[in-house]
Amino acid sequence: MSSRYAETYAAWRDDPVAFWGKAAEGIDWFEPATSVFNPHLGVYGRWFEGAMCNTCYNCLDRHVEAGHGDRLALVHDSPVTDSVSRFTFSEMTDRVSALAHVLRGIGVTKGDRVIIYMPMVPEAAFAMLACARLGAIHSVVFGGFAASELATRIDDAAPKVIVSASCGIEPGRVVAYKPLLDEAIDIATAKPDACLILQRQVHPCELTQGRDLDYAEQVDTALNAGQGTECIPVAATDPVYILYTSGTTGQPKGVVRDTGGHMVALKWTMEHHYGLTPGEVFWAASDVGWVVGHSYICYGPLLHGCATVMYEGKPVGTPDAGAFWRVIQDHKVAALFTAPTAFRAIKKEDPTGALIADYDLGHFRTLFLAGERSDPATIEWAQEKLDRPVIDHWWQTETGWAMSGNPVGLGAFPIKLGSPGKPMPGYDIRVLDDEGNPVPPGTLGNIVCKLPLPPSGFPTLWNAPERFLSSYMDEFPGFYATSDAGIIDEDGYVFIMARTDDIINVAGHRLSTGAMEEVIASHPDIAECAVVGKADALKGQMPLGFYVTNDGVNRDVAELEQELVKLVRARIGAVAAFKTAVPVIRLPKTRSGKVLRGTMQKIADAADYKQPAAIDDPAILTEITDALNARNLIG
Repeated sequence: MSSRYAETYAAWRDDPVAFWGKAAEGIDWFEPATSVFNPHLGVYGRWFEGAMCNTCYNCLDRHVEAGHGDRLALVHDSPVTDSVSRFTFSEMTDRVSALAHVLRGIGVTKGDRVIIYMPMVPEAAFAMLACARLGAIHSVVFGGFAASELATRIDDAAPKVIVSASCGIEPGRVVAYKPLLDEAIDIATAKPDACLILQRQVHPCELTQGRDLDYAEQVDTALNAGQGTECIPVAATDPVYILYTSGTTGQPKGVVRDTGGHMVALKWTMEHHYGLTPGEVFWAASDVGWVVGHSYICYGPLLHGCATVMYEGKPVGTPDAGAFWRVIQDHKVAALFTAPTAFRAIKKEDPTGALIADYDLGHFRTLFLAGERSDPATIEWAQEKLDRPVIDHWWQTETGWAMSGNPVGLGAFPIKLGSPGKPMPGYDIRVLDDEGNPVPPGTLGNIVCKLPLPPSGFPTLWNAPERFLSSYMDEFPGFYATSDAGIIDEDGYVFIMARTDDIINVAGHRLSTGAMEEVIASHPDIAECAVVGKADALKGQMPLGFYVTNDGVNRDVAELEQELVKLVRARIGAVAAFKTAVPVIRLPKTRSGKVLRGTMQKIADAADYKQPAAIDDPAILTEITDALNARNLIG
C-alpha cells in the first residue's frame, strides 16, 4: 500500500489539537477532557486537562467487558527455567485485581509510590498494572541493580511498598535479589512499610519478619476468596509511573509519565506505527526495567488488545542464536521490537543465518530496531536473512515512544540505511548549531524538538523541576534538547549519529563517532564496533576504535587494522584521522544493550570513572583495559 505518512504528518502539523483529540477516541475515559491541550499548564503545556481515566482499565477490564476475556493477553517464555505460561485477558484481570487488593491492604492508595525490583516474570507486569489500578505510581528498577543504586531510587521515590523477588535467573548464574534489596533498604533514608517477595524455586530466600510478605501466599489468598479492587479514576495529568534513567553518569533522573497522554500515544502507535491489529501477538525483546519494556511489553500491546510476549532469556546462549526464531514460531509473533545489539550478537554467532531455516516464521511480518544506532550492515544482514522489512526508529526514555520512524501501519515509505526514518506526528524535529541557529540539510548539529512535546512526553522530573529545565529546556529555549547529534537530509530523513557527548573534535573538525562506526561495521569480518575520542595533546582528540570480529574469523590483527583505517579514510576522508583499531573480546554494554562509550573513553584517557550501575558484566572493563595496555594506549 502507498504510504499515508505525509498526509498524516501534515494533518498533525495543521491542527495538533484535532489530531490528538481524534486519537484520544481510542481510549475509554471516565470523564472526557475539558481541553485536549492547555498551553498554559506546566513548562510547555499539558494534554487532556480535566479528563479522568485509568490505565489498568484500558489495558484489561475494557477488553473483558467487550467480550474478549478469553483472548490471549500475555505469554511468559522462559528458556532459563524451561517454562512457558500464558494468561488471557480475564485471567490477567483477576490476578492484577487480586494483587491490587493485597497492595491496598498494606496501605497503598492513590498517589503513593511503589518500587518494583523484579526479573522478567509475569508478576512484574501484574505489579505495574496493579499500581495503575489503584492510582499508585510505580517505579520499576532493573532487577539486579546494585544496592547503592536501588537505595538512591528508594530515597527519591519514597515508596510505600517494594515488590521484589528472591532472585533473577540468567544463563549460567542466579542473581540473588533479596540481599541487594535488604542492603538498599538499610542504606536508604526512606523506608518502605512492607515488601512483597516472589519466591522463585531456583533460589528461595529468608523473609524479614515484620516487613516482608510472601507474594504468592498473599495473592493466592485473595484470588481464592474472590477479592479484588475496582479501577480508581485518576486525572489524565496524574503520573502513572516514574522511570529513572540508568544513571551511567551522575544522579539518575526520574522521568515522570502522565496517565492520559501515555495511553493515547501508545494506543495510536500500535496501529499506525507498528501495524498491529487487536488479537495479534507483539514481542518487545527488552526488559520491563527500561522504557521499551514499559511502553511495549506492558502497556502498548494490552491497550490495543494484542498479546504481549515477556521473554526471560537472551538472543544467544539460551540455547543458541536461533532463540528469537523459536519464540517467533512458537507464539506466532507478528512483529518483533529489539535492539540492534541483539541482532549483532545473533549475526556474530550465526553469520550465514543458517538457524533461521529451522523455524516457521509464517506469522512474522516486521522487525523493528531501536535503542542503539542501527548500522547499515546489521540492517542489511537482517533484511537479507529474514526477507522482511527491517524498520529502524529512534526514541528516548523521556518521550516514551518513537520520535522518528517509518510507520508501517500508515504504509511504509522507502528505507534509507542508517536513518531511523522521518519525524512522527507530534514531533517537529530540527537541527541546530551550538548557538541555536538552524543548519542546512545534511549538516551535523544538535537534534532538538520544538515544544510542546506530544502526548506521553515527560512533563517534568520527579522532585526536580529545576533540573528538568537545566537538563532539557534551557540550552535551546523553545525546544527540547535530546542530547543527540545528527542530521536531517534534504528528503526529511533523520540520521542520529551519536550522543552530543560522543561528537569528537579533531584539530577543530567536529566528527561523528557514529559515522566512523558505520564504516567499520560494514567490513565483512566485523561483528560490532565502537569509536571514542581519546585525548590528544596535539589535535585535542583522536578517534580510537574497538572491534569484535565475527565467530570463526581468524585474521592478522595488524592487517585487519590497516583495512579498517583505509576504509574509514576512503569513506570519510583523511580529516577523520582514524589510525587505531583495537580488537576486543566484547564491548561493555548496559543490560539494555547500549555500548558504554563514555566509560571506554575514560579508561583510554586514564581518567577516573564510576562503574556504571547498568553494566551487563563488569569484567568487560578489565578486558578493555588489558587490550589498551597491550597497545600502550592508556593515558
